[in-house]
Amino acid sequence: MKTILRSNELNCPSCVPKIEQALTALPEVSKATVHFSTGRIEVEHDSAEPEQLVQAVRKVGYESRVSPF
Repeated sequence: MKTILRSNELNCPSCVPKIEQALTALPEVSKATVHFSTGRIEVEHDSAEPEQLVQAVRKVGYESRVSPF
């Protein structure tokens, strides 16, 4: 399953590994890719609820939301 998140708070490239590590630390997540220039965060996972993903991003200091595309 793939969930797309969006964040308007990606203001420096150093946020990319922080967010990717926070998401892949969740046992349900197999891959997370952050696109710094667009604010798009692609998350491949088994059964994680979208809110779990948003909370993981929030824990490292960034707001995000689920995006339909």
